[in-house]
Amino acid sequence: MAVAELWETLKQAILAYTGLSPTAFFTAVAVAAALYHVVSGIFAPPPPPRQRPREEPEAEPLPPPVQLGEVDEEELRQYDGSDPKKPLLMAIKGQIYDVTQSRMFYGPGGPYALFAGKDASRALAKMSFEPQDLNGDTSGLGPFELDALQDWEYKFMSKYVKVGTVKKAFLGEEGTISTSPETATAEAETEKAPAAEHKPREVSSEEVKEKEAAADAASAES
Repeated sequence: MAVAELWETLKQAILAYTGLSPTAFFTAVAVAAALYHVVSGIFAPPPPPRQRPREEPEAEPLPPPVQLGEVDEEELRQYDGSDPKKPLLMAIKGQIYDVTQSRMFYGPGGPYALFAGKDASRALAKMSFEPQDLNGDTSGLGPFELDALQDWEYKFMSKYVKVGTVKKAFLGEEGTISTSPETATAEAETEKAPAAEHKPREVSSEEVKEKEAAADAASAES
């Protein structure tokens, strides 16, 4: 009932204000809406061109690992990542590995950059970043630390290429330094060997008699 009364009121208002019947009024509104849509589509600015996805440059392939053989700790420091033209190396338990492929971790600015160019066995076992632990000395480590170091070694063996070994210096007697235990042992044995004693030559009795006869002959002539 209320809806019918509202509709009658609306028809009378349309007729009074527009002079159109309700059907003609709504038809005119629909045509005006369609016309507005067409006109706005003609004069609207064109959509922006679709951007092509940016192609990221391909990463340069890593050079093949270079086998170094046996190097000392000073030579190993040259491969700490400060020279981008050299491979990035790191050692565990005296074994050197090429970690260039993980430069984001072991290169300059990486979380483990302090380990690069060194034998970091002690630091890895203790998970320490202290300078005094950045070496290959594993003496005094506990069983849990040795297990942690073993896990690190297995990880490096499975992921990275071994390229050499660290030449260790051994302290011999009297403070002498050798680069290998064999050399140190040989030097120690040489130092312990007693020097050969110099014995005077024994003179035979015949030589004494000959010298006495020559002296007598010389005195007789004089």
